[in-house]
Amino acid sequence: MGLVVVGNAPTALLEVLDLYKKGEIKLSSVIGVPVGFVGAAESKKALQQTEIPYLITEGPKGGTPIAVAAVNGLINLNKEWYNEFWAAI
Repeated sequence: MGLVVVGNAPTALLEVLDLYKKGEIKLSSVIGVPVGFVGAAESKKALQQTEIPYLITEGPKGGTPIAVAAVNGLINLNKEWYNEFWAAI
């Protein structure tokens, strides 16, 4: 189980969803923020229609900087939790 992050190509997000449907990959969540006017919104909508936990942007907005910011946010949340957990013991 893993996290998949797509920040550019909508086709990459659609391929991830196809592989998931076929049972070829297992996912814990997807950050799907492809950018652009061709296929970006549609690929995000396809992700929304799955049971996979996800984070998306609306419409054509997205891209690598958004994907990196989302991953960094998750890392920082984990660091905060980790520090609070060990401080409480």
